[in-house]
Amino acid sequence: MNKIVLASGNKGKLREFAELFAPMNIEIVPQSDLNVPEAEETGQTFVENAIIKARNAAMHTGLPAIADDSGIEVDYLLGAPGIYSARYAGENASDEDNLHALLSALNGVPDAERIARYQCLLVMMRHSKDPTPLICQADWQGQVLQDPMGDGGFGYDPIFWVAEEKCSAAQLTAQQKHAISHRGKAIRQFMRLFNDETI
Repeated sequence: MNKIVLASGNKGKLREFAELFAPMNIEIVPQSDLNVPEAEETGQTFVENAIIKARNAAMHTGLPAIADDSGIEVDYLLGAPGIYSARYAGENASDEDNLHALLSALNGVPDAERIARYQCLLVMMRHSKDPTPLICQADWQGQVLQDPMGDGGFGYDPIFWVAEEKCSAAQLTAQQKHAISHRGKAIRQFMRLFNDETI
């Protein structure tokens, strides 16, 4: 297995996956390069949506596929935006639209009640009928800021406070972010499981 389809068209995710998978001898091909239609995310959980996306990419390409479904959960909002993180402000919303929608939802909420975490569910299906997909999950604890800080990263990064680094996720270098982020942790988990399977 030296080529895997990434079931995503999100440029931020594509960039992060390319950087994180660089040490492995596997070519990651974005599904957009192979004309794979977007899957309809009808699941009620991150893991359901990740499986739907991976199965769709594997079915259309005949290649193994990796999908990640991720987002931000805010305790004060009972876990929202959750699986709707990418469209919190509506269909086709931009990162900035979603970020400002979340700030509006938390308007007036004190810092101590703005506890949040990023979640990443990573799924690899060897083929579209794979009965035992590889599933990895990791989170990244933080807090929602009152105002954006920094211009790196993507999504909600400018308003995600990382206490151990005393800055927002958007102010971290790529290397710093990969070392502690939900996606970095999930991919390292995946690599361990993948390597165990292929030895």
